[in-house]
Amino acid sequence: MSPGGKARGIWVVDLDDARWDQLGDLLVKYSTDVSRGQKVLIAMSEVDAFPLVQSVYRAAVQAGAFPQVQFLSEKLRHSVLRYGTEEQLRRVPELEAYGMEWADVYIGLRAASDPNEHSGIEASRLAMSQAAAGKVSALRWAKTRWCLVRLPTEALAMQAGMDLAALTDIFFEACLRDWREESQAWRRWAENLSRASRIRIIGRETDLSFDVAGRKWVVGDGSINMPDGEIMTSPDTDSVEGGIYFERPAILGGQFVHDMRLRWEKGHLISASSSSNVSFLESVVESDAGAGLVGEFALGTNPSLSQFCNDPLLDEKILGTIHIALGRAYPECGGTNQSAIHWDIIKDMRTGGIVYADERPILQDGVWVG
Repeated sequence: MSPGGKARGIWVVDLDDARWDQLGDLLVKYSTDVSRGQKVLIAMSEVDAFPLVQSVYRAAVQAGAFPQVQFLSEKLRHSVLRYGTEEQLRRVPELEAYGMEWADVYIGLRAASDPNEHSGIEASRLAMSQAAAGKVSALRWAKTRWCLVRLPTEALAMQAGMDLAALTDIFFEACLRDWREESQAWRRWAENLSRASRIRIIGRETDLSFDVAGRKWVVGDGSINMPDGEIMTSPDTDSVEGGIYFERPAILGGQFVHDMRLRWEKGHLISASSSSNVSFLESVVESDAGAGLVGEFALGTNPSLSQFCNDPLLDEKILGTIHIALGRAYPECGGTNQSAIHWDIIKDMRTGGIVYADERPILQDGVWVG
């Protein structure tokens, strides 16, 4: 097949690219450590995910596991968003929820779709649907050993402003790494951070601080995301003070929220504004009691990722960025906040700013100095 051309019907990626099998093996043998007799739920989001579905399925079978494939699509979700009743929008899909009870391992292969798929849908309807999906995600966190993958597609390449072949090469370079070896340096960074009591972020229209004493810093080493590369913790939500501005769009459920500004006092979100999708932002942060609280803080560490794709699963791993997540906290970090929402929002510190651990700078203008 010629690069970027179609083959075997609808796919614009090379189905015979040996890197799909390499990644399938990595996801099964390393990321999720599948063993004989285990039940593996492979969630295929969009038909573009099929090349990797094949490879993961094969690797799971060879490991002696019992794989099952589930198909999901934003085009199907759009029908519910457009025509569904409130009951249908709020419904937590029973089979998806049961899948989290059934599976020992969940591997979500998420091919990027058209970001304009749900344009014109009322913000309140989008927020209701997102909250229902979040309840399934919460079950995944609680019940399974899981890993999520964002796959390159034509839609994602257009968002990133590059051609698909170039994006695919970046994707594989960012995924096919010696994770055990490379993450050793990140663990040393995490060990330094574990000595800190308070984090402070200074930048454009930003002065935000919170306590992290006694919290664990977890290294994203290819176990729960692919590509991976972050050091994360869950702040003491009651200690969050100040405000933060996001120059990049905040993205959730395909919705872009530009110029988001958030401010907390004693942990409580007191203001949330943006220059677009204001109603969606307000609906999300009000969707449950924990949705407006800070559930995560993290620093990106993957050196193979440098260009924004306008996709949180990829962009939050860019070396020199930071992100916070509104909503659900990671219990393995010591976080306790509960929410159906977990909204990762990225700030690019490479354009200026400093992160302090206590009084010591650890990230300055996107460069690790701690």
